[in-house]
Amino acid sequence: MDKIRIEGGVSLRGNVRLSGAKNAALPVIASCLLTGGWHRIRNIPSLKDITTIETIMSGIGVDFRKDNDILSINSDNINECEAPYDLVKTMRASILLLGPLLARTGKAKISMPGGCAIGARPVNLHLKALVSMGVDMSLDHGYINAKTDRLKGADIFFDIPSVTGTENIMMAAVKAEGPTILKNAAKEPEITDLACMLRSMGARIQGDGTDTIVINGVEDLTPAEHDIIPDRIEAGTFMIASAMTKGEIKIFGCRPDHLSAVIEKLRSVGADIEITDNCLFVKGPEIIKSADIKTMPFPGFPTDLQAQFMTLMCIARGSSVIEETIFENRFIHVSELKRMGADITINGNQALVRGKDRLLAAPVMATDLRASASLILAGLVAQGGRTEVNRIYHLDRGYEALERKFQGLGARVWREKA
Repeated sequence: MDKIRIEGGVSLRGNVRLSGAKNAALPVIASCLLTGGWHRIRNIPSLKDITTIETIMSGIGVDFRKDNDILSINSDNINECEAPYDLVKTMRASILLLGPLLARTGKAKISMPGGCAIGARPVNLHLKALVSMGVDMSLDHGYINAKTDRLKGADIFFDIPSVTGTENIMMAAVKAEGPTILKNAAKEPEITDLACMLRSMGARIQGDGTDTIVINGVEDLTPAEHDIIPDRIEAGTFMIASAMTKGEIKIFGCRPDHLSAVIEKLRSVGADIEITDNCLFVKGPEIIKSADIKTMPFPGFPTDLQAQFMTLMCIARGSSVIEETIFENRFIHVSELKRMGADITINGNQALVRGKDRLLAAPVMATDLRASASLILAGLVAQGGRTEVNRIYHLDRGYEALERKFQGLGARVWREKA
């Protein structure tokens, strides 16, 4: 099992180019189940989660061809409608196959999803919505068994604005009979990216990016070409790295309009940020000021950057309160930061972070994808030796060659076989 080692103390400088967003690529790849023919998806990141969904879909008859960051996908020959536990358990986003399989074939058997340990993230919102669209649903030995003669449009209200729930029902609704209205829908950029892909296929969708999405079902769709949006979480991770290390990093290929909450918060801690159309220049402050954050659905501060921002606050002047409102277990990185000298107290869904002058190098263990990134950030500023981040297979699920990109900015970081 690989590990990452870091010698801290380097002020990061240089240019970095973002990869495509994992959380946008996964539903777009799943949407290719809706119709046969060769789809062509560009800006696909090279990640473990992408490999996992390819493996699952290959098992039901989908063909894939990869050429650098271009993925060609053909689902002419679907021969199964089952996603098995052995694969689904490693990635919660596998549930995204449920909607398009029902729209295409009228049946699906999907193992209840697994994935990282940041919270329950129940799929009841998906299932409740599909039942209202005419799906017969049962749970049997850990599998969701779903079938329908024809999906029917419906008015659907999400109790909470679920991203994967919104995506799944969008894909189901594009071929349903009649209109579907999604209320309290998620507004994340990844939702809009999927809607753009579906419209390229001939779907009729309006309102994506707002809390009300209207889909009018169509009989037929056609294969499409699409460019995946840049990864806003990767962008935020590099922005925080620059702030932490008193660095000067220019981030290319990004969408600043997807990062407004992060830009505002980093400016409040003292970072200097310049914005152009697809580029951000981030200069870290000499003294990092403390700031509170509360994770919220888009356009609020993203939960996927909470751990990284907490690490920044560990070396800020003063105290800050980090409030997590999305996932109930997303403070499990705190114990590892404490091993590096951080002063953090947890009370329910809030963490009080008292900034210190320094963090200390130590061996630590990654517990989930974003916690992995936060521990690498901590290692970039840690003193007194080498930081060793273990169990980084989590990192490879969502960051493409992160250590190599940091090396390009001057960081002393490298990967080793355990």
